[in-house]
Amino acid sequence: MSNRFSMRSILKSAAALIFILATIPVVGNAASADGTIKVEVDYVRVIKLDRPVSRVIIGNAEIADATVSDTQTIIITGKKFGTTNLVILDQDGTAIVDERILVSLEAHNTMMVYRQADREIMSCTPACEPIELK
Repeated sequence: MSNRFSMRSILKSAAALIFILATIPVVGNAASADGTIKVEVDYVRVIKLDRPVSRVIIGNAEIADATVSDTQTIIITGKKFGTTNLVILDQDGTAIVDERILVSLEAHNTMMVYRQADREIMSCTPACEPIELK
């Protein structure tokens, strides 16, 4: 009877472990549920692909930049807040990725100051300083 009890405990533990591992987000998965790749200004997001990349296209290079780290790793850098798109093609010219990129300011360290019709955005890391918008 003790062998059966210990086998049941092992199976329950294994099922719990599988559930926990299934709920952990995959590292490198940059897209949100709606397919938008979100990155903050002056930060990077790593995209790992399952096959080699031939070409990487960014719709507006003033908003985001893409760097090919190796044949299956792309690094997206947020340059200026706004939206653009990213298209990644394989060797056959087939789109591996065709997603929207949303570049935003670091919300938890950013403050907006309104003076009537004027707006100033300040980065507060560690002291608040105005951000120049290009």
